[in-house]
Formats: sequence, structure tokens, C-alpha cells
Amino acid sequence: MIDVDAINRLHIETVELWHREPLDNVYGDPNHSPKCVMPVVCQQHQFNYLLWHEEDIARSPDVSDAEIARVKRAIDRYNQQRNDWIERVDDWITEDLQHHHVAHASDARLNTETPGSAIDRLSIMSLRIYHLNEQLDRRDIDQTHIDKVTHRLAVCRLQFADLSQSLRELLEDIYAGTKRHRTYRQMKMYNDPSLNPYLYARQRSE
Repeated sequence: MIDVDAINRLHIETVELWHREPLDNVYGDPNHSPKCVMPVVCQQHQFNYLLWHEEDIARSPDVSDAEIARVKRAIDRYNQQRNDWIERVDDWITEDLQHHHVAHASDARLNTETPGSAIDRLSIMSLRIYHLNEQLDRRDIDQTHIDKVTHRLAVCRLQFADLSQSLRELLEDIYAGTKRHRTYRQMKMYNDPSLNPYLYARQRSE
């Protein structure tokens, strides 16, 4: 069974760590069929971390056009990798269910969201909470700013707690066989030269 509290600690602790030290998957290599889901979750979280900070640059009004182009390509790349690793989390769960011989009931229903997608949302929430807390450490803010950030933090923490509990319940149902589990492929089209109309039209014209 996957420990949601451990995943939350991973998200929170690595965000703090990566702001001080170079990125590293502190849970090990995620590419060798790990017996534990944590290296896979950590890798997915890394791409959210990288994506978050590129998006900060993209919204800055004083960066050059060349830098915006670089950032846009990086955002596309990290977003693709983020989605690829959501699927890897869900694939890991599928393999784990098979390993433990968990079969869903004939009348088991699907959820609107997979565990991998919920874990991705928790990853983003941990980043949002970290950066909101950063706002409270600024020396150039007034009480209005403090009040706004404090309110948003309270909302984020409530959402974080609610989503964590919902994920626990979903995992319990999946491992009990009362909910079905399935990996949904994102199949992003914009990064595929054969599916992006601009790219394949350009290839034909060359």
C-alpha cells in the first residue's frame, strides 16, 4: 500500500532541499523497476519543480525574446516529462497490484482521476505552499500583502489536506479491489512532429 504521508513529506522536503542544493533524486534511480514507488514519485516531482521555475521566468517582463523562446521550449519539454512520469506512477501501481494479485470486483467503478494525477496535484500544491511561505519572508511587503498571502496559504493547506485524504481513500479502494485502476495516456500532440500541424506542414515545405 502506498503511504500518502510519505509522499507528502517527499514533496515538501525535496522542494526545500532543491532550493539549497542541485537537483538529485534522493530516493534512488527510478528506471530500474523499483520495488518502492518513491523514486518514481520523486522524478515526477522534479519535473514539476523545473517547470515551475521556468514559468516564473516566462512571466518576467524584462527578459529578452531569445530567453522567452528558450524558456518556452523548456516548458514544453518539462511538461511532457511531467506527464510521462504521471503515467509512470500509474504504471507502477498497475504492476504492484499484479504483484500482490489484487483483482478488482466485477462491479468496481473507475475514478475521475488516477492516483498518479492526484500525486501530481499534491506535488504542485507543495511548490505553491513553499513559494507562498517565501512571500512572508520578504522585507518589502505591507500588511495587505501579508493578509493576502496568509489567506491563500490557509486555502492551499486545506486543499492539500483534502486531496491527501481523497488519495488515501482512492488507494484503499483500488487495493481492496472496489475501484478499478487504469493508466490514461496523455498523448500530447504538440511535441510530436507527425501530429503537430505546424511542424509537419513545415517539413513538407522544406
